[in-house]
Amino acid sequence: MSEDYCTIGEVRKPPKADGPPYAECVLCREPTEYPESYKGITLCPVCEWQEAQRTACSG
Repeated sequence: MSEDYCTIGEVRKPPKADGPPYAECVLCREPTEYPESYKGITLCPVCEWQEAQRTACSG
């Protein structure tokens, strides 16, 4: 039986952008900290924090 059932593996995040243009958040359409050229799901800091709260293990 694994003792780490509540741990989350390494989260892969897109690289931070050096400047505009920024990718839009997939939830609220606000600018993110990530480059527009990134292919994949991007979240703004607010939505990223809210998603982390939703998926956090409650122990």
